Amino acid sequence: MNSQTEKLRLEGAAGVIEAQRDMPAEGAKPRGVAVIAHPHPLFGGTMDNKVVQTLARAFVACGWTAVRFNFRGVGESAGVHDEGRGEAEDYRAVVAQVAPAGPLAIAGFSFGAFVALQATQTLWTERNVTTLTFVGASVARVVPPALPQDAHDRTLVVHGEADDTVALSAVMDWARPQSLPVTVVPGGGHFFHGQLPLLKNLVVRQLRANL
Repeated sequence: MNSQTEKLRLEGAAGVIEAQRDMPAEGAKPRGVAVIAHPHPLFGGTMDNKVVQTLARAFVACGWTAVRFNFRGVGESAGVHDEGRGEAEDYRAVVAQVAPAGPLAIAGFSFGAFVALQATQTLWTERNVTTLTFVGASVARVVPPALPQDAHDRTLVVHGEADDTVALSAVMDWARPQSLPVTVVPGGGHFFHGQLPLLKNLVVRQLRANL
């Protein structure tokens, strides 16, 4: 993401997990660690996706350490795609190694949001989860579990009005029984082309509200 990006090689159940870490401004004490999951590997998703990098920039701008990683079978990460099951295991393995204690931010885009939602079911009771951010969440083909009720005040769900990969109606169907608010970006597509600065501002606003 920038010249200060640190490359990491972590360990998961399938072997090596390739990751990158970005720190807040030099001398600043990090508020915590944000772990950000990328979109679907079988459709070109990697930790270098522009939406994922935008999320990382938002967290770093608010004083968080941001960690992105490649799911199994992507880049230098070992293993093969596991339809979200092994990927949730990867997510928890990354958290255990880069954020073993302290405040944790859970985040993901598209398939990565689906995986992060799966991982939340375990991490919410084990860790100090300060904030949750789900962008373009993949909730149509396989519906993820509901969020814990007490997580709602710390959660930002963002979706594009014109998303043609995951229909807004599917996200509303998932959110409605939970009475979970969804922030809709007018005219926004799945990848928020031309609207990444707006997406970053929405995340920054949420993070500052949760301080």
